[in-house]
Amino acid sequence: METNIRSCEEIIAECKKYHPGEDMSVIRRAYDFAKKAHEGQTRMSGEPYFTHPCEVAMILAGIMMDPDTIAAGLLHDVVEDVDGVTRDTIEAEFGTEIAMMVDGVTKLSHVDFFSKEQQKAESIRKMFIAMAKEIRVVLIKLADRLHNMRTLDTQKPERRKAIARETLDIYAPLAHRLGVYAIKSELEDLCLKYLDPEQYELIKQKSAQNAESQQYLIEHIKTSLNTALAKEGIKDFEISGRIKHTYSIYRKMKAQNKSYEQIMDLVAVRVVVKDLRDCYGALGVVHSLWRPVPDRIKDYIHSPKYGIYQSLHTTVMSKSGSIFEVQIRTEEMHRNAEYGIAAHWRYKEGRAADELDDKLSWLRRIVDWSGDMGDADEFSSFLRTDLFADDVFVFTPAGDIISLPRGATPIDFAYRIHTAVGNRCVGARVDKKMVPLSTPLESGNVVEIITSSASKGPSLDWLNIVRTGEAKAKIRSYLKNASKDENLARGRDMIEREMKRLGYSFTDLFKSEYLEPLYKRYSLSGLDDLYVTVGFGGLSCPQVLNRLADEYKKAQKAEIKKPELPDKPQKTATHATQGVEVQGDSGMLVKFARCCNPLPGDKIVGYVTKGRGVSIHRADCANMMDESIEPERFVPVNWACQSSDAYEAEIEIRGYDKSGLLGELSNLFASLSVPILAVSARSLRNGTTQISLTLSVKDTAQLDKIIRLLQKRSDIIEVFRTGM
Repeated sequence: METNIRSCEEIIAECKKYHPGEDMSVIRRAYDFAKKAHEGQTRMSGEPYFTHPCEVAMILAGIMMDPDTIAAGLLHDVVEDVDGVTRDTIEAEFGTEIAMMVDGVTKLSHVDFFSKEQQKAESIRKMFIAMAKEIRVVLIKLADRLHNMRTLDTQKPERRKAIARETLDIYAPLAHRLGVYAIKSELEDLCLKYLDPEQYELIKQKSAQNAESQQYLIEHIKTSLNTALAKEGIKDFEISGRIKHTYSIYRKMKAQNKSYEQIMDLVAVRVVVKDLRDCYGALGVVHSLWRPVPDRIKDYIHSPKYGIYQSLHTTVMSKSGSIFEVQIRTEEMHRNAEYGIAAHWRYKEGRAADELDDKLSWLRRIVDWSGDMGDADEFSSFLRTDLFADDVFVFTPAGDIISLPRGATPIDFAYRIHTAVGNRCVGARVDKKMVPLSTPLESGNVVEIITSSASKGPSLDWLNIVRTGEAKAKIRSYLKNASKDENLARGRDMIEREMKRLGYSFTDLFKSEYLEPLYKRYSLSGLDDLYVTVGFGGLSCPQVLNRLADEYKKAQKAEIKKPELPDKPQKTATHATQGVEVQGDSGMLVKFARCCNPLPGDKIVGYVTKGRGVSIHRADCANMMDESIEPERFVPVNWACQSSDAYEAEIEIRGYDKSGLLGELSNLFASLSVPILAVSARSLRNGTTQISLTLSVKDTAQLDKIIRLLQKRSDIIEVFRTGM
């Protein structure tokens, strides 16, 4: 299988297309080093592992990256996958710059985490921090992910979907944000292949069936444009056409709820001209030939997408009713459109370097506010909803353009201008009219923030108004520090009340061995910091106590005082009462303990009470571990094999405080034939609501199903079983 490995000369030849005068020796040294390091390793396909770094290097060469980056691409897996090779090894052999790139791409695989999900989230955050120092890190990661997606067939089906989902959520949007459309489009199509294979094959089949007629339309458009542009005196232009890529068509079908046949603009034509003046001249020619579709003309030249992508877009209709898009740009704009930030990397000195920093200002902001977010999962969530959202472009009163995610409010705008402006914001004018601070901004708005030195600062309610992670992090930071004593007292009180309700004591849960992992997970300095964070809403009581209780239960599991059961089954009289069999006495009263509300499926113990029969508890109930418990009063109990009894179960729901939520939940339980025995609800200060429900269920399996259904709702933040 050696024949599948790219040769070093092949990689160098591709690099020389864009860097003809540079020294390529670093690529040769990295090639030899990586080949030796990966010797004997194979991929899941059975191919030599070295095929992967070679393909990554080839992709990097194809997007015009420099020799150092290509060398780092060849070396990107040696620290992670080869024993004895460290960052120091790479630095000694290849220098600090290449070592920094390799380290930035290396996953955090040697650190203890609560879960694989957290490890993945922390690796993504590490990559962003590395990107801020060295943008080439993410270009290597994108090339790495692209080759992995190209060879995804070798993975198990469930693994394919997980990788494709992460790619579509994080890496394809990141390629889009960096303007590397050559990688972005292929990643999206490959993701669709594994996430919705039926639709993928349908679109590919339909596109193949229509390819001839669509190609005919492209040729007709090109002929008409060639003649008209030349007649207008525009010279040195190039026209190309294409059928839109598979994922782009899929997204239109989903967004517009249409079939393939109903999507009209499947064809795009690109006109590349010599200079800026010809861009607008060509736009006039296009509109003289075909009628423009209203509201479909976009000038990304004066308002570049993410500071990188520049082009004129217009959608037009021919006399025969065909609809298609025309993109017009200069050669430099086209190069930037295909390779994005990678195209800018070639210029490292002077003015171009300053321009590169300007184009990455959004990345610096991400890293700045990520320090206020202790939870890596939350960081990843913000990336999905903030960094990768569609943008709106609004103006300051001085005419500066500010880019914000769709749905952003004047408060988001204020914090984008400066932290102090956000903290002192008391009102806003949009297009010279006073508006509520919760007003979503639209492209073209002129936004003016009204500030006051007498402002009390942001309120907790603002967290439910703002859209950007940047604003949320800054509001939380202010709330945490401005009212520290008040938050500390509130947080301590909230935790103590909830802990008492759950039946635990401070000494049960607040042990250093339980707390240290919690501090590490949420970047907390100690117990007071934990109280403060709960007090201002950074963490909820259930988040804290459920995790501590889990640690407590693990530690106590071996010490649970259970009755000693005989080695051999004995013919002991049993009697089923309320679905529970009690050994040895057929007339005992059975009662379920309210402290833990056991359900069929839970492990249970029986405890003989004074004058009240047998109390049935969960085996891990905290009350059954109390020092006052008398071991001799335990009695063996089991769930009856078949029982039609119903049991009470308590759950607590935290959701967004919207009108009709309780009614919707009632309808849901009715459709599941699950009676609600009791309900209470209260609105919280941060725009959420807390709902406590007592349900009538058959067993833990039914309750788990209910909780899973609730967790899938977008208006539910968390659901958990109480009385445990």
